[in-house]
Amino acid sequence: MDLLAPIWLLLLLPLGALAVTYVVLQRRRRRYAVRFASLPMLEKVAPHQPGWRRHAPAAAFVLALSALALAAARPVIDVRVPHERATVIVALDVSRSMQATDVEPTRMDAAKQAAASFIENLPDTFNVGLVTFSGSTSVVAPPTKDHEAVAAALDGLPMANSTAIGEAVFTSLDQVASMSGGDESVDVPARIVLLSDGTNTSGRSPDEAAVAASEAGVPVSTIAYGTQEGTVEIQGRLVPVPVDVEALAALADGTGGVAYTAESGDELAEVYEDIGSSIGWRTEAREITPYLAAAGFLLGLGAGAMSLRWFARLP
Repeated sequence: MDLLAPIWLLLLLPLGALAVTYVVLQRRRRRYAVRFASLPMLEKVAPHQPGWRRHAPAAAFVLALSALALAAARPVIDVRVPHERATVIVALDVSRSMQATDVEPTRMDAAKQAAASFIENLPDTFNVGLVTFSGSTSVVAPPTKDHEAVAAALDGLPMANSTAIGEAVFTSLDQVASMSGGDESVDVPARIVLLSDGTNTSGRSPDEAAVAASEAGVPVSTIAYGTQEGTVEIQGRLVPVPVDVEALAALADGTGGVAYTAESGDELAEVYEDIGSSIGWRTEAREITPYLAAAGFLLGLGAGAMSLRWFARLP
């Protein structure tokens, strides 16, 4: 917490002196009471002592003044709020290697399920789009706040040969750029989340894509999905399809993103959860003066109410 006008904290000095004076007077009163009256007599004269209630109004009053003094110092706290124009592009590999069964039931089925959950759980203010890629890329769903529609678009995705990771990034960048409406001065906070299990075999290279994403200020977080033992059946024979972790990590590092690995559906869900908690948010300084002033008022009101309730003398 920071203070915009810390000089006003000096108001706490006389308040501290007042609190010390109150404690001293209470102790002096107790000594006088014991000095001039025996304990049996005190029990007869005042059989019901107020106990903690005697000090409750004073404590509430001190807290009220403390809150008002702190309010005068204008405290601010950092608050995470979602960007109203935040855009997330999910780029999903739909190459044949995603049919590998090293992740149950298949890499593709588990990936679609985790991606759907991720999309649906993004803040309502986020725009989200879906790009698929194999040998070429396809914009399955342009960025929109209709998260359910984008999640539904994951069903029935066609699969093909080759893997165009670089082209997937370029296509995703085009979708991010479309959110500015052609106005380059409009800031569109964005993140590309790219899930793949293979090496780039088609189109522009991931290195070229990393340069373009870095220049656009759009981090690419990559998810290397699957295991090194994955295989897929092609024309009756098993073909190894190990995950290329290094290539995907290089793409993420070159754009300021984060590289993840996941070898199961549960791990993939955890990765998406981590990504969802970090993208599209900004930190704002929020002044909390009104809340402290209101707290001070309510505490002062409570002090008065307790005093009237417990110690007011009716004629």
